[in-house]
Amino acid sequence: MNRAGRVLLVLALVAVVGMAFRVSWNALRDVARAIGADTTAAWLYPFVVDGLMALALVAALVLSGDARKFALRVLASYTLASLVLNYIHGLVPNLHSESIGWSRLAEGDWTNWVLVLLATSLPVGSIYFGSDLVAKVLHHRPPVEAVEPESVQIDVNRSGAELGEPVVEETAVPPVPVPELVQVDSIEVPPAPVEVRVPVAAAEVSRPRRATGRVPVVARSARPVRTPEELLSEARSITQSWPVEELTGEAIRKALRTSPAKARVLRETLKAERVADAAAETAAR
Repeated sequence: MNRAGRVLLVLALVAVVGMAFRVSWNALRDVARAIGADTTAAWLYPFVVDGLMALALVAALVLSGDARKFALRVLASYTLASLVLNYIHGLVPNLHSESIGWSRLAEGDWTNWVLVLLATSLPVGSIYFGSDLVAKVLHHRPPVEAVEPESVQIDVNRSGAELGEPVVEETAVPPVPVPELVQVDSIEVPPAPVEVRVPVAAAEVSRPRRATGRVPVVARSARPVRTPEELLSEARSITQSWPVEELTGEAIRKALRTSPAKARVLRETLKAERVADAAAETAAR
C-alpha cells in the first residue's frame, strides 16, 4: 500500500474511533451521574474508562513479553467494563433523563451493589494501571540482537583446493610397451632405452588465481622439481643392488617419492637397461 492509502486508512480509523467514543461517552456520563458524580466529574468519567483503553492499546504495541501481556489484560478488562456499563445504560430508561441525579443501576440490591462497585472502581483502577503502564513504557528497552563477529579466514596451512587455486593433475600415462629385441649375430640385443616425458595437464581454472604474496621460507618445498633425467639417474643409483623381482612401480615410487605414472616409466626403463646389460655380458663371453 502506498503512502496516500495508509494516510487515508489512519484517518478513517481515527474517525470511526472518535464516533464510537462519542456514543460510549454519552452512556458513561449518565452512569457517572447515577452513582453520584457531579457535572464536571460526569463529563470526565468517559475519558477515564475509554482513555485508559487507548493507553493500554498503545502500551501493548510498544512493550514485549510479560509487560505486553499485562497491557493486553488491562485493555480487555476495561473494554469489558465499558461494555457492561453501556449495556446497563440501554436497559435502564431512567439513566437517559437530562436531570438525572443519584439513581439505581439495577432492580436487585446485589446486582445494583456490584454495578456501583464496578463503576466507582474504574477511576481508581485507571490511576493505578495507567501509572504502571506509563512506567513500563518509559523503562522499556527493546531487546538488542546479538551481532556475531565476522569470522576471520586464515589461509595458512590450507590446500590449494580450499583456496580456490588451480590444481595441476598428472594424467595417467599408458604403459610403455617392452621394446622388441633386435637380432645381432645370433644375440638378441634390445635397443637403447627411449626417454619418455610425462605430459602434465593443468586443470581448468574456474576463477583467476588471487595474489597471495611471497611464500615464507619455512613454507617452501624442500625438494625441487626433478627432471626425467635426474629421476632416472637417481633411480639407477638407488636400485642398483635390487633384484629384478623388486623393480616394481610401487617400490620405485616410495624410494624416489614421485608419482605412480613416473614410477612405472622408470620401472620399464630400468628393466630394459638390465636386459640390455645382461645381453651385453653374454655377448662379451
